[in-house]
Parts: sequence; C-alpha cells; structure tokens
Amino acid sequence: MPTVDWLVVGGGITGSALAYELAKQGASVLVLERHADLCGGTRFGYGGVAYWSGTTNLTRQLCAEGIARLRELSEELDADIEFRELDLVLTISAGSNPVEVAQSYAHFAIPPKLVDEKTACELEPLLNPVEIAGALTVKHGHIHLGKAAKAYRDACTRLGGTVQVGEVTDLLRDRHQTERIVGVACGDEPFYASNVVICAGALSRALLKAAGISVPLYFTHAELIETPPIETKLRSLVMPAQTKRFELEAEASKAEINHLWDEPGHEPTPPILDAGAIQFLDGHLRIGQMSRTLTDPTAPIDARSSEQSMREQVGKVLPALKHVPGTWHRCLVSFSRDRLPLIGAIPNLQGIHLFSGFSNPLAITPSLAQRFANAAFSQPDELLQQVSLGRFS
Repeated sequence: MPTVDWLVVGGGITGSALAYELAKQGASVLVLERHADLCGGTRFGYGGVAYWSGTTNLTRQLCAEGIARLRELSEELDADIEFRELDLVLTISAGSNPVEVAQSYAHFAIPPKLVDEKTACELEPLLNPVEIAGALTVKHGHIHLGKAAKAYRDACTRLGGTVQVGEVTDLLRDRHQTERIVGVACGDEPFYASNVVICAGALSRALLKAAGISVPLYFTHAELIETPPIETKLRSLVMPAQTKRFELEAEASKAEINHLWDEPGHEPTPPILDAGAIQFLDGHLRIGQMSRTLTDPTAPIDARSSEQSMREQVGKVLPALKHVPGTWHRCLVSFSRDRLPLIGAIPNLQGIHLFSGFSNPLAITPSLAQRFANAAFSQPDELLQQVSLGRFS
C-alpha cells in the first residue's frame, strides 16, 4: 500500500506551514484539507502578528524567531504574503484608568506605549476621542493569512508534496499493534503514512476523541463582519486594551468542565465582544469580534443580533465603520488552557502527533513549524519539549 512519510490533517495556516517545513526536510508529504476553499480561522483571521507580546523566555524567543521568519517568507516562498508592520492601537475605554491599564502590559517583551486621546487620534484619525481615555500603541506585524497558507502549500507541492481535498473521519490503527496509528480514513478511502499529524484546529479534539484519544483542546465561535474594498481608510489595527477573550478561554477550559466539550448543546461561558477592526491592503475590512464557547461546532447563532452588537460597539470607537456594507461570518478558533499550542507526539501512541491549539498563532507558528520539522529528522528540540511537557493530559 502506498505510504507517505507525513500525512498532515488540515490545510490552514498551521498545517500548511508544517507541511512545507517537513517537505523542505526531504519528507514525502500529503496534506488533507476538507474544504477546497478554506472557511475556518485562516480564511477569516485578522492576520495580526503580535511579536511584541512574549511574556516568558520561551514565548519571547518564539516570537522573535517567528517575526524574523515572516519578514523573509515572501521571498522564500516566492509569493507575496502581504507582510507589513503597522501601528497597533489598543483603545482604553472612557472612564478607565489609563495608567493601570498600561501597567497590565508591562511584562510583555515590548510593552506598548501609553498615549493620550489626542495622540491616539493622530495615529488613527477614525477614532472617536469621546469614547476613549487614551490608548496603548506598539508596532504590530500583519499578513494576509489566506495568501500565506496558499504560499506555504504551493511551496510544499513544488518540493514534491501533495495537497488533496478530503474530510478525515477516522484514524487507522495497525491491526497487530493497536497503539500505532498507520493512517487516516476519508469515508471509505484509506490513506497510509508513517506519521500522522493533526493540524485541524478546532476540529482536532473531536477527530481524536472519535478515535479514543482525549486531548485538552477547545474552541470558540468567532464572529466578524467582512466588507468589500471601501474608500474609507483605517491606518492601524484597532483593538481594545482591556480584552475579554483570554479570560473567556481560561474560564471555558477549566478541568472541572472539560467533559462538557465532548457533548453538544453546552455553552460553558457567556459570550464576549472585543470590538476591533483591520483593513487589508486591497481596502476590505474585517470588523468584530464576538466569541462564543458553544460546544457544538455547528450550533445555530443569531447572525442578525450578533452583527448589530458588533456594529454598535465598533461604531462607538470607530463611528465611520458602523454602517459600512459588509457580511456576517463565523469561524472556529482553537485554544488550549494556557495560551500555548499542543505540539508533539501524543503520549502512549506511535505515529500520531498534534500541532494545534494556536489561539493567536502567527507570532509563533513559523518558528514552531520549522522546529517541529527539524526535530523530526535530527535531534530532539529542547524548546519543543518545553512546549509539550505535561500538557497533553
């Protein structure tokens, strides 16, 4: 039976980056992506690269490596991923204490600078000074996620890799050695590999659970509004300084409610809204973001109500964007309990690996993909061991 060295499940930014790095090492690689056109976090992500946000020696090193990688990636992949650096403006809500908010960012590798309302509006003229008590600002990386994923996949195929549309429904075990995974099934069609790596983001937990493997991965339903190219110009990436998303993730991934994630119909935590916006180089905007912890990946959501809430909140800070034409979308975004991805061989099994749980991936994905591939063909990577140690249970 035909066998590849590495079978990558998922063709989003993480799976595409890892597939390319594995192919660059000389491995035969097959990528299985269930959608011909991506429709998850890679399709609808903001594309921000928070390389300034490392808070430990580990994350600071990964962020530094990641941004260095992204700066050269368009040339290496022979495709424009639209890498740029722009001002990130983290708005501080009116009535808040700007100094206290700034102090909460002091532990980052590059702490954002505190500015008053006037300076914030000079950086971003679309801001409403009445609604803010100031802002934090720092240089922030940005890429076009979809173009980056495609560039990675195209480069992988030039190195001999294969990308195929197929929805993985099960993992295949060796009939004589059941603790070894030998491939995957897409319906009735088997695909065999020496190594399988799951890069399916929010769907990774359910796929592994169906095969009897439990991992502490979770997901949010992220909602946004996407506009066509418009004439209004947003100079910066605007987000609230007092974000609620990470608190949401911490609450929703507590061990005592872990079992809820294996059952549809639950919402472990109330939804949150972090109002922000980014404009891409072609002029289109992505505005949002509402996040919900619904345990059913296909749970119904009242799109009209969500869109209205997002427009109201974004419109307070950026009035010119309140009524721009646009379409409501949602996608699933995976996360772990501690804001680091789950990476490495799954314990007590052979031939199966995980590369998922990137809730804020772009600052660290390039480095981790490269390190994973290097470690697969040479000596173990001490940094990867730090990322994976004790985190799969």
